[in-house]
Parts: sequence; structure tokens; C-alpha cells
Amino acid sequence: MLRLTTGRVGSLLARRAIAAVTTSSTRMASKEVSESVDMSQPMYWDRVDIPLPDKPYKDVLTDADKSLKQKEKGPWGQLTKEEKIALYRLTFCKTYPEMKQQTAEWKTVIGGIFFFLGFTGIVIWWQSVYVYPPRPRTFDDEWKSQQLKRMLDMKINPIQGISAKWDYEKGMEQTRNDPGCRDAGASVDASFGFALSN
Repeated sequence: MLRLTTGRVGSLLARRAIAAVTTSSTRMASKEVSESVDMSQPMYWDRVDIPLPDKPYKDVLTDADKSLKQKEKGPWGQLTKEEKIALYRLTFCKTYPEMKQQTAEWKTVIGGIFFFLGFTGIVIWWQSVYVYPPRPRTFDDEWKSQQLKRMLDMKINPIQGISAKWDYEKGMEQTRNDPGCRDAGASVDASFGFALSN
């Protein structure tokens, strides 16, 4: 097995950090990083709550687009339906129905949630099988019934606890309305949730 001293590990980490910094600065020098957007300039966006963006969708117009813009200044009754749609598309990218159209993004979100829930379940199962120790014997029903019997024999908490609710003469648990209604062999204490065996 390879053992590294603290100095060797430190120099290895320092070399990696220097390499990462120089690579990122090289990337920035070669303009691989996306350019920042100047938010002071007018921008175009398709949003339902803001129907009129700061600038039209197409800034650079072709000759056909320029002639169409000249026709726009005249009476709109002379424009055809296709020309009106083309004029709309010069100013806006999407119509309101296109903006309101539902996407299938919810499927991706639900799929991601189920994937991570499944992965978490697999990790929990793996830990319960391979990581956690076996269950202690004190959780067995037999152990719990012996523990309850010992608590009754020692008369633990005789004022308000289980010993106060136990009829020692009859060997039964008492209830408020009907004292001595349960048999000791099959009695189940609600606070402990297990049966007392003789």
C-alpha cells in the first residue's frame, strides 16, 4: 500500500490547485467563458406578464423585411394575412398561445424526484444490510416480556406507572372501570406494546 507523507500530500494538492487556476485563467483568456450580458441595454424576451419587450425580436432586417416595414406604414387593409403574420414575427418571437403552451418539464422533475427517492431507498437498504449491526436482543418480544415482569416484581413507579395499574393478588392489569379484567398470561400493556408471558 502506498503511503504518502504530509508534505507529499500537501505538494500534490498545491500542484493541482495551481493547475486548476492556470487552466481557468487560460480559458478566460481564450474567451471560452460566456460573455456577460449588459443589462443596461434594451433586451428582448417573451413573457406573458410583460407584453411589450424593450426591443423588437429582429434587429437586423433583410431587404424583404425592410419593404414589409414600409408597407406597414400604409393602410393595414391592403396587407395580406401572411404579411401581417410576418410583421408580427419581426417584432415578437412567440404568440400568447405559444408562450402559454405547457411544456413536458414536469415529467423531468417528477422523474428526477423518483430517481433520487429510489437511489435513497437503495442506499438505506444497503446500509441496513451491510453497515448497521444486527438488532440487539433487547428488542425481542421475549426480552420485553421478561423486562416487564421484572419491573412488576421490583414494583417500579408505584404511584402513576405500570406498577400502580397492576393487581398483584390476581396477577392482572387493572383498568379504571373494571379492575382485574385481563389475564396475566395474555396481558398487553399499551404503554409498552407487548405481552407479558408467565
